[in-house]
Amino acid sequence: MGKVNLAVDIQGLRLDNPVLTASGTYGFGLEYSQIVEVCKLGAIVTKGLTLEPRKGNPGKRIFETPAGLLNSIGLENPGVESFIKDYLPQVKDLGPKIIANISGNTIEDYIELAERLGNQAGIAALEVNISCPNVKAGGMAFGISPQMAAQVTKAVRKSTTLPVLVKLSPNVTDITEIALAVEEAGADGVSLINTLLGMAIDINSQKPVLGNIVGGFSGPAVKPVALRAVWQVAQKVKIPVIGMGGISTWQDAVEFILAGATAIEVGTANFYNPQAPLEILAGIGNYCQERGVTAITDLIGLAWKER
Repeated sequence: MGKVNLAVDIQGLRLDNPVLTASGTYGFGLEYSQIVEVCKLGAIVTKGLTLEPRKGNPGKRIFETPAGLLNSIGLENPGVESFIKDYLPQVKDLGPKIIANISGNTIEDYIELAERLGNQAGIAALEVNISCPNVKAGGMAFGISPQMAAQVTKAVRKSTTLPVLVKLSPNVTDITEIALAVEEAGADGVSLINTLLGMAIDINSQKPVLGNIVGGFSGPAVKPVALRAVWQVAQKVKIPVIGMGGISTWQDAVEFILAGATAIEVGTANFYNPQAPLEILAGIGNYCQERGVTAITDLIGLAWKER
């Protein structure tokens, strides 16, 4: 049979294939480009950008667990101005689409980030991290309230013409409520899940391992939770869903697509297998070839569309 069409369209964000890299696990793609053919990726999602440079959290920030990883990096990044000046000129020449992940402590932060990045050549879309603490609401994360999530989404949507993807937190009672709220507020797509909240304790020191006590839990162990969330959200919203959480093989990726994901992001797997995204891409293509699937879009949500 002929070549499989792996292209996907996320409300105007046209990608050659559905394999992306997850924010915080791929830097800006520059380091990986020295050992990986990053030009073959559908898109690179940058590490989270904030208005000002951030050094991140103090103390131990990474801890490996069985089948997973705890991280408490604290959004360490050079700040948006340094990214635009020092990194973007190199990053935009890597080949794949560049999706800028943005984080803020107030709605005004998000607006300014969207405005600064929205007119930069080389940025194809924004991924809005709403797991950040809203300092004006006593530190409550934007992403745990449908109302606050919608406010951020609406503000970003008004501040840029780029496609707006909203990254959802799993640390909520009903993730579909948040997804529906941001869809109504103008999101072009949702990406899920962000990390689960976790911790570890050192039994020798009898103290928490991470300097920040709690951190984000990711890796293969979270896959069933993430897959369930994608399954639920994809059946509720009309906008595209980007799935992530524990994807480390092509089989994992196909599961997410069958559950309703238009595209997928590879995260923690990058740390122990830098070739994982490209291996996943090849595996998806082979799977389609073997099954006579001519376009990857024919698989999206197939697990529930035929139930």
